[in-house]
Amino acid sequence: MSLSGLKEKILTLEKEFVDECDKIQSIPDIQSIHVKYLGRKGQVAQLFKSLGSFQDADRRVAGKELNQFKNRIETGLAEKKENLPRGENKRQVLDTTLPGNTVPIGRLHPITTVLREIKSCFSNMGFAVAQGPEVETEYYNFEALNIPKGHPARDMQDTLFIDENIVLRTHTSPVQIRVMESQSPPIRIIAPGRCYRRDTPDSTHSPFFHQVEGLCVDEGISFSDLKGVILVFAKRMFGSDMKIRFRPSFFPFTEPSAEYDFSCLICRGKGCRVCKGTGWIEISGAGMVNPAVFRYVNYDPDKYTGYAFGMGVERLAMLLYEVNDIRLFYENDIRFLDQF
Repeated sequence: MSLSGLKEKILTLEKEFVDECDKIQSIPDIQSIHVKYLGRKGQVAQLFKSLGSFQDADRRVAGKELNQFKNRIETGLAEKKENLPRGENKRQVLDTTLPGNTVPIGRLHPITTVLREIKSCFSNMGFAVAQGPEVETEYYNFEALNIPKGHPARDMQDTLFIDENIVLRTHTSPVQIRVMESQSPPIRIIAPGRCYRRDTPDSTHSPFFHQVEGLCVDEGISFSDLKGVILVFAKRMFGSDMKIRFRPSFFPFTEPSAEYDFSCLICRGKGCRVCKGTGWIEISGAGMVNPAVFRYVNYDPDKYTGYAFGMGVERLAMLLYEVNDIRLFYENDIRFLDQF
């Protein structure tokens, strides 16, 4: 075959290729044309075989012409595939009879589950949910809660300082100050959130933990109201046979103050190794809002009274699920998390 004959053959094949491309409707049409022109025994392959009959000078020109022809065919087929109706270029190659890949279903972290349950219990008792910043000023984290500079209670908090007057909050109690500053009584809120303390991690301590703060302020609020709310929560969270008790304590932001316990979830008050034979598990602190705190937010302590309480979410989760090491909640061990 001469060089002019090869060029004429290419023009003829290219015209046929264009005519056939105009009739393409689907992926199989494209595949059929691809085989005809670019397959191992296709038209272009046959023309490449004829290069052996050319002189050296003509062979280089002929090879270039064939490569350009091949590229035009590939480009044309790619454009046709791209311009097929939406989904047509995929639907024809998808075998819907094949089994699909199983998508694993996730689950909530146990801390998230317990936190949602706590919110639900208090929401049903008329408490709204309030939020506040995790990076706080010393004023909100300490001073407005009746913990002035030099107060020994500051040392008990093991605070993480960002700078001289900015801290990572050690409790969610600052939220109650922010809420009281922004609205007048009556107030009935819980403030769930993350807290931080400079604790060495062990089975019962973590530098990062979750707390739920509760606050109720109105005229005529008494300690009996506080006890009633905690008792209702305990029974809804852990069962109707749950009992509570209050023990005198001290907190700068409440007066009188108390620590409250739940009857042991393991032995139900009979005494066991977990509760050290007492039948009780310590939960957290509570009390009547100190009048000094009301003065920081311009509430009249002669008119309003209120109670506040706190609880550690991890502590409740450990009791509910009988987990003996708080670090298990944060190690992301799938063997542990798969149990919930």
